[in-house]
Amino acid sequence: MPIPSRWLWLAASLVLGGCSSSSSNDAGTPPPPVDSGTPDAGPPDAGTDDAGVPDAGEVWDGGAEALVDPGDVVEREPYSDCTFMPETGTTPASCSDLALFDRSMCPSGALDDLEASGAYEVRMLSTNTPLQTNFTLRLPSDGGVGASDGKPLLFQDVGHGEFFFGTQVQQRFPTPSFRNRIFAGCTRPEPDRVNGCYAWCNPEGRVTSKGSFTAMRHGWGRGEVEASGLKLVSESAVPLAFPVDIYVTKGHAYVVAIGDNTGDGGLAVYDVKDPAHPVLKKRIQLEGDTYWNGAWAKDDALYIASGNSGVIVYDITNPADPQYVRALPGGALNVHTVHVRGDRLYGMAPSSSSQTLMFDVSSALTPQLLERISIPDESFGGVHDAFAYGDNLYVNHTTEGYIAFDVSDPMRVRELGRYAYGDSFSHANAVGTFAGRTIAFEGGEGLNAHLRVLDVTDPANMRLIGQYALRPEYSIHNMVLVGTKLYIAYYQEGVRVLDVSVPPRPREVAYFNTYQDTPPAWTGSEFFSSAIGIRVPGDGFIYVVDANRGLLILQESSPSTVYTHAIHGILHGP
Repeated sequence: MPIPSRWLWLAASLVLGGCSSSSSNDAGTPPPPVDSGTPDAGPPDAGTDDAGVPDAGEVWDGGAEALVDPGDVVEREPYSDCTFMPETGTTPASCSDLALFDRSMCPSGALDDLEASGAYEVRMLSTNTPLQTNFTLRLPSDGGVGASDGKPLLFQDVGHGEFFFGTQVQQRFPTPSFRNRIFAGCTRPEPDRVNGCYAWCNPEGRVTSKGSFTAMRHGWGRGEVEASGLKLVSESAVPLAFPVDIYVTKGHAYVVAIGDNTGDGGLAVYDVKDPAHPVLKKRIQLEGDTYWNGAWAKDDALYIASGNSGVIVYDITNPADPQYVRALPGGALNVHTVHVRGDRLYGMAPSSSSQTLMFDVSSALTPQLLERISIPDESFGGVHDAFAYGDNLYVNHTTEGYIAFDVSDPMRVRELGRYAYGDSFSHANAVGTFAGRTIAFEGGEGLNAHLRVLDVTDPANMRLIGQYALRPEYSIHNMVLVGTKLYIAYYQEGVRVLDVSVPPRPREVAYFNTYQDTPPAWTGSEFFSSAIGIRVPGDGFIYVVDANRGLLILQESSPSTVYTHAIHGILHGP
């Protein structure tokens, strides 16, 4: 497709609702930073320290080698040697003729035991352009018509030796039109993956593009079981279209959701004083304002990031019955995430405004706008999220990278430095102090995105010192740093808990696979799905929003039973 792939990622995230929620270290008023990753202390309902499970006898002295960053650049080698024989620009009799695919090199029997149903994440690599795009293929178990990102397939012949199907997509550039995409499987490098080749044809049947693809079937990775080190305490459906974020305070969980073609977004309020039995107390929706994407609370105020109204303020003096107060700063504005630190509220507005709003919330219910922080935006991305620590604000500025600002004087905000990498889509972060060093945990979104551990003690010279990644098809959505544990909502990889007491070597110590192989309630791309929002408020429980399952409340097992899995680098896909 003619538009940059990272533009596609943001468009999907903003329109479909995947790129959402604020990365956060749940905390309140900050004292001076302390060692061991302890977050800025806050009230009991906003995060407490947790020392984690350090490696036996290992104490980090602050030293670390600077690593070379390969970026999130996607691989360029074709996934398969098979090819669609007609050349680009020609018009064959029928693009959907399987005989037009040269599969002479495909091994006999590779697809013989392939099931006819399932959900796949499909990545396409064009031979015409350096772009790589993706979509979700879902084949129902009842043998009915499958779907591509919720739209019915043109045809399908999957299972019993074949992986052949067609989709139709709307293309907006350079002119609005429809394209048919035809896919033919060839090899099966692993049981849950099919590689092959494809062709794009316009409505007149002319070949506009062709290339190779890889299709990975959704499911739990690494041969894992459902969980290790974490147990499910309760699960509650959320009566809203696409739940994305959560904040927990005053014995209540506030879940916000984005509207889509299945229904409206809004706010769902749960009484969670008994985490094993959450009680839905109220559902709030505003007419014409259904894109609610982030939530945070301070004192008696609940702040909601709205795609239409900026930051919406609710009074939660009665926590079960929020009352609308006002929308800030006034007028139509897309605010994607919110973050509170002490008496400052930050609202992050992506492109086209691309700015971070800074409010004084010393009086929580009457925020006062202090400043609008912006930098030149060279592409369609803009600011996504931010994390305040000490005098600095660390901003995930998507395609512009990870940027640090001095916000000690709101009238004289200045950029201190930035960390950029290839194909960046900087998405979420959390910051703490370890062995006297200021360490940032930065997560990208998109293909090949993963967790970066950065030494940002000198913001003008940020250094990569560690990495952690799972399958390249899935990326991190949100994270919370508590003590020396990092809790991650990792989309299809579920919930991951890392011991980061030695930051250059993050160790996975627990996980919970939230993914279930059942049709989701919504019909968009499943890339932006499963574990999406997470909070750890210090009451002994982990609160997770799963876009398909709703509100999940987890609890950690005792350290003696915690699963450990060391990952010292990036786990590469095929």
